[in-house]
Amino acid sequence: MVKSHRMKSLSVVIPIYNEERTAAALLDRVVSAPLPAAIEALEVVAVDDGSADGTWARIEAWQPALRADGRPVARRLLRHERNRGKGAALRTGFAAVSGDVVLVQDADLEYDPSQYPALLQPILDGHADVVYGSRFLGGPHRVLFFWHYLGNRFLTLVSNIFTDLNLTDMETCYKVFRADLLRRLELRANRFGFEPEVTARIARTGCRIYEVPISYHGRTYAEGKKIGWRDGVAAIWTILKVNTWARQRR
Repeated sequence: MVKSHRMKSLSVVIPIYNEERTAAALLDRVVSAPLPAAIEALEVVAVDDGSADGTWARIEAWQPALRADGRPVARRLLRHERNRGKGAALRTGFAAVSGDVVLVQDADLEYDPSQYPALLQPILDGHADVVYGSRFLGGPHRVLFFWHYLGNRFLTLVSNIFTDLNLTDMETCYKVFRADLLRRLELRANRFGFEPEVTARIARTGCRIYEVPISYHGRTYAEGKKIGWRDGVAAIWTILKVNTWARQRR
């Protein structure tokens, strides 16, 4: 069992693409987020995925504020020269982390860093190796697209069929990993296929997975939402491919 006192530092990995309006504000929210007492230091790893707007200039100019609790904050800024996709940006970020626990955070303000304590607690308590933050377990959320909701539930269902998990929200951004486990995963997906791929790979490890309810402040396409139906089709293909590959390796 993993004891809470062994978890000293948290690395938050943030893939960012064309988020000029929200990137700096999100980074500030990450730094000021509440943290459990077991977390002694915070590392912010921001990966600009070849943004074509002013995102990189905003990120490069950003300096983390001092935390009120005195815990140190480290800044790591990484950049892809061309857009390669969320999965590729996350792999770049994962390779750079130094923390004991790694949390994935989007840069669009749809997910609120104030929820970090609830996301981290199952790992810190020694109950979980991976935690998913579920938008469908009762937290407050903005009412938006029915077909997106249905698509997310369908993709989770298909993923669960292959992984034999009972997740409610496979496509959620909020995923938290013990760093030692994350380093063992052979991740390859470049775009939004990261979500079903990482789910399939952690399912094969037999690790302990928890879900906790989170709030969700979704945005419209006019407000900058990027994922579309093509990404849903790609996610199904990723589920089939990764699970078939995993069975062949057994």
